[in-house]
Amino acid sequence: MTQSPMHATNRPSPRALRGLAEFFRLEAAGGIVLIAAAVLAMVAANSPLVSYYEGFRALPVQVRVGAFEIAKPLLLWINDGLMAVFFLLVALEIKREALSGQLATRAQLVLPMVCAAAGVAVPALLFVALNHHDAQAMRGWAVPTATDIAFALGVLALLGSRVPAGMKLLLSTIAVVDDLIAVLIIAFFYSHGLSVTALVWAAVAVAGMWLLNRRGVMRLAPYLLLGVVLWVCVLKSGVHATLAGVVTGLMIPHGRRNDDVADTHVHSPLESLEHALHPWVAYAILPVFAFANAGRVLGGMRLDDLLAPLPMGVVLGLVVGKPIGIVGAAVLMRALGWARFPDGMDLRAMIGLGLMCGIGFTMSLFIASLAYHDTDAYGSAVLGVLMASLLSAVGGWLWLRATLPRTTRMD
Repeated sequence: MTQSPMHATNRPSPRALRGLAEFFRLEAAGGIVLIAAAVLAMVAANSPLVSYYEGFRALPVQVRVGAFEIAKPLLLWINDGLMAVFFLLVALEIKREALSGQLATRAQLVLPMVCAAAGVAVPALLFVALNHHDAQAMRGWAVPTATDIAFALGVLALLGSRVPAGMKLLLSTIAVVDDLIAVLIIAFFYSHGLSVTALVWAAVAVAGMWLLNRRGVMRLAPYLLLGVVLWVCVLKSGVHATLAGVVTGLMIPHGRRNDDVADTHVHSPLESLEHALHPWVAYAILPVFAFANAGRVLGGMRLDDLLAPLPMGVVLGLVVGKPIGIVGAAVLMRALGWARFPDGMDLRAMIGLGLMCGIGFTMSLFIASLAYHDTDAYGSAVLGVLMASLLSAVGGWLWLRATLPRTTRMD
């Protein structure tokens, strides 16, 4: 008899579980480095080092790629270039999870999909409710919609073995779906001044990767070379350059759906690239991004600045909207019999997970940089993201510390 989603026990394959264990280890450790980088940025921005910090962000960098010459301050190279590598890794994770991991079956997909969608919609609605009268502020309606998995898993790591594996699994899956939604939001709402010529050449590069796939080419080099061409074309097209990383990641070959290779030394090109990139992203790219973007001068700031609609919209969206959307969706799905809570999780644990999902650091800062580039509103958005992420991290940690069983879990 076919199991309903309520009672299904579809678990990722042993191969996928091994990958998850490595993923959790890197993300948790990377989250701690990310926190340190953000703190360092705040110290630099509010100390005599501020001139050096601003000089670092504004450092001019010029690169020539073929006939293209690209000159940008270092901050934009970080946001357009290094973050394209981050989005490449995001796309690799999404494709792997969809083909052989947590998103491979309906039973595994339904709960995180609905929770992630609600966790995007409710914060956005709260932000809009507070800022609908301000056209400039409304450009950042998507700022409070994302979850930072590295930061969240870094905080969870402080609770050690008390955290059930099901919670880590659900949180990471929600964050992966969250990232997919964020990619779509960036593509549809934060592109501007489109160049048809550059888009045509970008399409040629994508077609080349598609042909490599069709011919069964399993070497990474041709895909990555075309990915660089695609990045240059997208950078010149008016579509945000990080989307080139997404498309390239989705074109890297992986294998058949639910394909579980018994030999642990056999890896698809996608797995090999993901394994190679993940430490660099966790320990270098995201901390550098955090350091370059999290510095906010607090001197002269008043309480009114924090209570202004824009930062308050971000804070309420992440701290209140995320838990309401995610927990509300999970409770409704369970009540209807369409899904169940993961093993080891009750309602109190689900509330803690919802609070942790309010940590929106990396993607929220990134969307803020797109929405409010070169405007005073960017500082207000950064302030809101930092406050919300801090409140969510401390609140989630305190809640889970008080409610999780103190016995060691063997999940």
